[in-house]
Amino acid sequence: MTALGIRIAVAAALGASLQGNAADLVDVFRQAQTADAVYAGARATWAAAQERIPQGRAGLLPQATVTANTLYNDRTIAFRVPGIPSTSTQFNSNAITLQITQPIFRRQNLIAYEQSRTQVDQAEAQFALAAQDLIVRVAQGYFDVLLAQDNVALAQAQKAAIGQQLEQAKRNFEVGTATITDTHEAQARYDLTVSQEIASQNDLEIKRRGLEQIIAQPAPPLAPLSTRLALKPPEPAVMDTWVDEARRTNLQVRAAEAGLEFASQTIERNRSGHYPTLDAIASYQEQAQGAGISGVQSPGFDAKVRAIGLQLTIPIYQGGLVNSQVREAIANEDRARQDLENARRTAEFNVRQAYLGVSSGLAQVQALQAALVSSESQLESTRLGQQVGVRTQVDVLNAQQQLYTARRDLAQARYNYVLSLLKLKAAIGQLTESDLADINRWLGNA
Repeated sequence: MTALGIRIAVAAALGASLQGNAADLVDVFRQAQTADAVYAGARATWAAAQERIPQGRAGLLPQATVTANTLYNDRTIAFRVPGIPSTSTQFNSNAITLQITQPIFRRQNLIAYEQSRTQVDQAEAQFALAAQDLIVRVAQGYFDVLLAQDNVALAQAQKAAIGQQLEQAKRNFEVGTATITDTHEAQARYDLTVSQEIASQNDLEIKRRGLEQIIAQPAPPLAPLSTRLALKPPEPAVMDTWVDEARRTNLQVRAAEAGLEFASQTIERNRSGHYPTLDAIASYQEQAQGAGISGVQSPGFDAKVRAIGLQLTIPIYQGGLVNSQVREAIANEDRARQDLENARRTAEFNVRQAYLGVSSGLAQVQALQAALVSSESQLESTRLGQQVGVRTQVDVLNAQQQLYTARRDLAQARYNYVLSLLKLKAAIGQLTESDLADINRWLGNA
């Protein structure tokens, strides 16, 4: 077994020993559900939106108010008849009033209640969109870390292999079987690989910090993507079917549809400013007035007043306010209509992109798997050719570079394929935790 093979076997054994403590995709998602600030903010927004319905319903229900006052009165009366002196009286008065108003016809309030239900529908779609976004972000962060780890491991393995070539070149130069050019070529490749290893380690730290931002804790060891990855095309394998589904069920489209409905309702609510209102009113009042002092003595009294009836209000002119509000609402409706059109176009683009990511990703993984086998065979053949003198050390270095490039591209293609599966389900608004559970079965060292 070559040194490279030994290194890979040791890495695999180490990974197997850590597998029992490694977190899988569902574990990381559970942590993100309780820690991600973006998702927590979306949940709070959703909870706040639930209060829209009781607020809208309040405009249709009875309103009861109690008012009370106590006053000190200083009253002076000057008569216009000559000869009658003026009088001055001071007394206390108290009153308490209970009034109940039941709206009978208030079109604005009725539409406002309908709007509250529309707002809740929109909030439901937006919260579901946030949940889908969390799944995609967790998976993206998870596989970004795995890819960065793979790149570090490949850079280290490549450095070890080129290091062997460098040592061999130095020995051959010392015994006179190779030129200094071979040593310089190997040294240059080795130095380049060292820089690539440093860059890959830096990228790994950045990707770990990105995942930690979502889960709000140090990134745990992650279960790798195993060879159990099941490559299969989208079902159904017709792009237009997915596009049609996205037009109907995409969550951004649903939220935009609710936004357009809300804007249309706002027009009708503002137009209702021209409509009369009718309320049923009942009131009960108790009054008490103390006996007057100074001047003419007046007796105090207690009074109880009960009233019930209807109150009709007819708006006639409000300075053009209602007409202006209607024009404003019409402009907002046009904006909401354009937002809906943009959401539909974006949904179509995203579903096409994700569909192609799955279908082309499948073909790319298969092609890279074949390329990897070919690159391994080419490296072995080149090494044999170098031993018999028909290949140079530069040929071996080039073959090694091609092999590691194929391995890196294959790892990235596998991760991109899995992410495209999730994004395809998200594009039609049907991405759930069960999809993560399905992918979780592909994690491990098998």
